[in-house]
Amino acid sequence: MADVVVDPGVPPDDAQLLRQSRLVLMKMRQGWAPESRRAASSARYRMAAGFGTVALFGLVLGVGGLGRGLGILMLLLMLIPVMVVLFVRNDLTEEDEDAYERQIYEQLRWYEGRYVLTDDLDESSRRLLTRAQRAIATVTGSRVNAEGMLDDVRNAVMLPAQEWEIARLLAKLSALRTKHRETVSQGLTPEVEAVARPLAGALDSSEAAVLARVEALERYAANVTEAERAYVAHEQIEELRGRVHQYEELVAETGADGFAVPELERLARDADRLEQALRRSVSSAHEAFRYLEP
Repeated sequence: MADVVVDPGVPPDDAQLLRQSRLVLMKMRQGWAPESRRAASSARYRMAAGFGTVALFGLVLGVGGLGRGLGILMLLLMLIPVMVVLFVRNDLTEEDEDAYERQIYEQLRWYEGRYVLTDDLDESSRRLLTRAQRAIATVTGSRVNAEGMLDDVRNAVMLPAQEWEIARLLAKLSALRTKHRETVSQGLTPEVEAVARPLAGALDSSEAAVLARVEALERYAANVTEAERAYVAHEQIEELRGRVHQYEELVAETGADGFAVPELERLARDADRLEQALRRSVSSAHEAFRYLEP
């Protein structure tokens, strides 16, 4: 399941970037922020200046001790180009990484409040979100949805909106519940406990309301699963019906009519029953979907 749930209103390219930014987002949660371009350039300048100072000092030593220093001088002269190449290469790599992380950082700050990191949810909320995402995946991955037997256009709009709303509410619930537990764990006086008890009840009521949303999604997914089963069975029966004339020809030639005719009739009846079951399942799925509408 997705580690980052994004508001469907965010442009697709930006939303994809946000979904791929879990590691940077977790660093930000720990207080990380990228260096400004000026600070990074200043640090690189200091590194270059330090290297230049060391190289100059080596050259002076080389000139001062003509015998022993000549070897040091030659070694430094060979090492300087290598060090410069390595420094430039590392500098460019770090610059690319810094620029990429800075871009992600700016996007995450720009869209603050329009994405939810699942790591921010408490255990109970993560379980609820996982259930919702599993139900949505069941619907969107079904063949009856792909074949347009459900309202695939409404599914494409409503289901991401439901996932986002559930994730957003669970994020608020998790944050408030965590703070509430921290306060309560410190020990409460009877007066404060009397106030905290209904507040805890408000948290429980809010979770129950989100649970109702998730269960509505699961009912819809269960109806879609039933429609999927009927669709597959109906498709298989239709394949067999398409070959009925071949069976009839075979049994006529072999003289097995007394055995085959009842079976062929049962096949036709099964096909009719499955078609009716499929229609009922799709109708039930549509009814279940109505409960998801705002």
